[in-house]
Amino acid sequence: MTVTTKSFGKTKSGKEVTLYTLENSKGTKAVLSSLGADLVSLFVKNDKGELKDVVLGYETLEDYEANPAFLGCVVGPCANRIANGKCTIEGVEYNVIKNDGENNLHTDYEKGLHKQVWNAEPLENGVKFSCEMPDLYVGLPGNIKVSATYTLNDDNELKIQYEGQSDKATIFNLTNHSYYNLAGHDAGQKYVYDTDLIINASKYTEIKPGAIPTGKLVDVAGTPLDFTKVKKIGKEVCSDWEQMTMVKGYDHNMAIDNYDGKLKKVAQASCDGRTMEVYTDLPGIQFYSGNWLIDVKGKKGVKYDERGGFCLETQFFPNSVNEKSFVSPVKKAGEKYTSVTMLKFI
Repeated sequence: MTVTTKSFGKTKSGKEVTLYTLENSKGTKAVLSSLGADLVSLFVKNDKGELKDVVLGYETLEDYEANPAFLGCVVGPCANRIANGKCTIEGVEYNVIKNDGENNLHTDYEKGLHKQVWNAEPLENGVKFSCEMPDLYVGLPGNIKVSATYTLNDDNELKIQYEGQSDKATIFNLTNHSYYNLAGHDAGQKYVYDTDLIINASKYTEIKPGAIPTGKLVDVAGTPLDFTKVKKIGKEVCSDWEQMTMVKGYDHNMAIDNYDGKLKKVAQASCDGRTMEVYTDLPGIQFYSGNWLIDVKGKKGVKYDERGGFCLETQFFPNSVNEKSFVSPVKKAGEKYTSVTMLKFI
């Protein structure tokens, strides 16, 4: 196992950004950036021994500073949506920016965790990224401290350990927003459509316009959201079912079966001789089919277009801070937040 570093350049404000490369004995490599704690590249061999980069990303630091598609980054402190840009925590109402119609998406496009340069500590088998936000910096209460520790082992397991703490009760709902294409980041929509997917979720959070949950958990059986048995992503992605047309394809939170707060396998995707298992200890996983990837200039000059990658974002349910029937993402003052997400390639 090796960990190497190199400069990625400086931000517009003059902050140095570093790339960290983790490589195991099997040739699997994860390239990480201290800007946004980003997963920039993930090189994995297939069953023929062909090594390809399976996450979408940008070529330059300048593009990551813009990053309108949230490629590869750690999103937070609150991933996904908050209805009406408002939430009440311990009896106090807080306002966050309305950046997705009347709602909030991924905390803040310009000040969220994905736009911060994180401190980094190289480890024997990974790197620990740490970041702090002052009280109300993004509208949320508390002086917030978070970390995201990436480790890679010889079993082809890339693990992300999230931790957080605040001096006021606040939301901790971090996720990694990588877009995957298991045939290679440049393989395009055809291979996303041909990806076999299983999600261990027999229910989903029904949405209304604006992609805000209604509060109901609805059976996936008989709908395009049924991935309880292996199905190709492309089979029903163009469905005219209202739940799909509202968000132009798949962009839904799947409620993990038998949630108990323990790390477990929740999804599996396979294509081009590569299989990726997803593990989490959280109650939800947002399956997004890259519906709004439009003319994005990616790595090596490749253009990413609609559904050229898919996301499996482990997290608390959308708008869970406001929906009392959902597992709460709020931690009390001084209470520690911890969560683990793991990708295993077999």
